[in-house]
Amino acid sequence: MKSALPKVLHKLAGRSLIQHVLDAAAPLAAARTIVVTGHGAEQVEAAVAACGALFARQLPQLGTGHAVQQAVPAMADEPGTTLILNGDVPLVRTETLRALLQACAGERLALLTVTLADATGYGRIVRSDAQGGQVCAIVEHKDASEKQRAIHEVYTGILAAPSAALKRWVMALQDNNAQREFYLTDIVAMAVAEGLVVTSAQASSETEVLGVNSPQQLAELERRHQAEIAKALMEAGVRLADPARLDVRGSLVCGRDVEIDVNCIFEGTVTLADNVKVGANCVIRAASIGAGAVIHSFTHIEEAKIGAGALVGPYARLRPGAVLGEEVHIGNFVEVKNATLGKGAKANHLAYLGDATVGERVNFGAGSITANYDGANKHRTVIGNDVHVGSNCVLVAPITLGDGATIGGGSTLSKDAPDGQLTVARAKQVNLPGWVRPRKLAR
Repeated sequence: MKSALPKVLHKLAGRSLIQHVLDAAAPLAAARTIVVTGHGAEQVEAAVAACGALFARQLPQLGTGHAVQQAVPAMADEPGTTLILNGDVPLVRTETLRALLQACAGERLALLTVTLADATGYGRIVRSDAQGGQVCAIVEHKDASEKQRAIHEVYTGILAAPSAALKRWVMALQDNNAQREFYLTDIVAMAVAEGLVVTSAQASSETEVLGVNSPQQLAELERRHQAEIAKALMEAGVRLADPARLDVRGSLVCGRDVEIDVNCIFEGTVTLADNVKVGANCVIRAASIGAGAVIHSFTHIEEAKIGAGALVGPYARLRPGAVLGEEVHIGNFVEVKNATLGKGAKANHLAYLGDATVGERVNFGAGSITANYDGANKHRTVIGNDVHVGSNCVLVAPITLGDGATIGGGSTLSKDAPDGQLTVARAKQVNLPGWVRPRKLAR
């Protein structure tokens, strides 16, 4: 990867490669999970510690079989099935792993295979002409003959095996090969020699078993993954202006008649209700957007809730804790943070609403802000219903504007404004007759 970051911690669709693998395996409810680490072991172990896995270190790295050997002391002694996954193969599906475990059934060696148009670099599946084409060996590409390299069915690196047999096999591995490594694939010959059935399960697609070994491969796999997400969204009725220009880095749930323009990024869990329209170049993270809302271009939304019929943007920013009621308007270059806006409230241009409770039908003028921070603590602004705040006002929190209050443009308020009154707080205008503007000195 040519990076200081360990390969399995590079991200695909917003999650690390290894986290994808752990998440796919989690529904299988394994009795224990063992993560074998090597390069960057401390970083990897810290990143996935929350999953409750046991860790085994492989130092030095002497092949796939050697990696499994390091895990043997942590494996359970009781009978069971061991599933071996690769931390750099992120898109394997839980359903595929279930099928592999069923093929194993605790008594057979089961290999996950896939047929590739170009199998270069992969271990080839060699089947016996007798015994119904049972798998008899896996031959690594480096050690394969020309005839074997013509085989297109390959081993994906994922297998399931009876635990007791697997322990016995991996501890008997030898490094008699071109790379002087301990190949896990050599256990196939051991199983065959013992008369154990070697079976296989097929991956549903090439994409779910592709590994990552370079930034280019990571980018290619990202686009494959995003294309599958886009296809599923469109099959559910979502209109994407260009499926190739969409990134979902989490979960995107859409209602009916949702429209999404180009270059939009969705992170975390995002819900778009019926008839939501999202303009181009928006970034939306962990948000819920109500029916009929329109998110105009270049808007950033994070951990916010937007009511039905709201209009947001362009160039707006909703920070964590922003809650917009129905039909709220947030216009260009308006920022909202930890603030609730009631139905029909509007802040159409160049404004900041932070740590505020805003009532219904409020009009918050251009250039106006809530001054919520005193240099040490945050304070709250409360704005009642039907309040009109003129342009270029500063509301120094804590402060309350009563229902129906009008705040004259250019005012700086540090005291509460009463209900239904005009409040003005600005310096008196002074006109100086006879004043002469300074002139630039001649040089």
